[in-house]
Amino acid sequence: MARIGIVGGNGALGSAIGAALLAAGVPEGPLWIASRSGTAGPLAGRAVRVTEDAQELAEACDVILLSVPPAEAGRIGVAAPDRLVISVMAGVTHRRLAALTGAARVVRAMSSPAAARGLAYSVWFGGGTLTGADRALVGGLFAACGESDELAEERQIDLFTAMTGPVPGFVAYFADCMQGYATERGVPAPIAERAVRQLFLAAGQSLAGDPEGPAAQVQAMVDYAGSTAAGLTVLRAGPLAAALAEGLDAAAERARALGQASDVST
Repeated sequence: MARIGIVGGNGALGSAIGAALLAAGVPEGPLWIASRSGTAGPLAGRAVRVTEDAQELAEACDVILLSVPPAEAGRIGVAAPDRLVISVMAGVTHRRLAALTGAARVVRAMSSPAAARGLAYSVWFGGGTLTGADRALVGGLFAACGESDELAEERQIDLFTAMTGPVPGFVAYFADCMQGYATERGVPAPIAERAVRQLFLAAGQSLAGDPEGPAAQVQAMVDYAGSTAAGLTVLRAGPLAAALAEGLDAAAERARALGQASDVST
């Protein structure tokens, strides 16, 4: 069983992934955490070993997961030429990660704090230097966090940083708009909020369990020709899809900019 260490393991994303790994029994021994404060943060009291020295973690572990703010990438202080290095730092490229750590086996990934509840969607890109065992290990690590896929193109990581990294992010904005619709028409705010929370809970579970996907659910409602069909017809004819794409493009571009800023800062 590989020894796993998380640099930045007491942060929101690092600790969420750590919690998922511990819940899944991975690794069998203590999970290593490197943090500037020398504390475990949300993972305090769990089977973790904490150090302030990221290089100490790198020398003790087989797999090093980097989860620090991208602006801090150049100051990680990890030399790990013979280790498997995985990064969930937004915008920091595969090539940059290899240069920072000296590692030949590098994975660039994106997950989310929903990992703590086993509900994250994680994507990753490993390039051509990973072994079959490396790929199996990375797949298992992210499977502990929720659903996961390997991508063939690194540039797509930024798209998922925009779409699935910010939980609840864009989905929360849609929920807020629907809640506002109700309250502006006189529905008491607590009732509107409770209704919208339950709606999105039910919708998420329905989408997750339907093999046909979102488009099929939308079309089924349109074909039914009821009240929802009337609303969906207006939305599909309007600017909503284009506005959403514009917002996601802005978020993806910001992810790329964060990675570029890490280059400048060093």
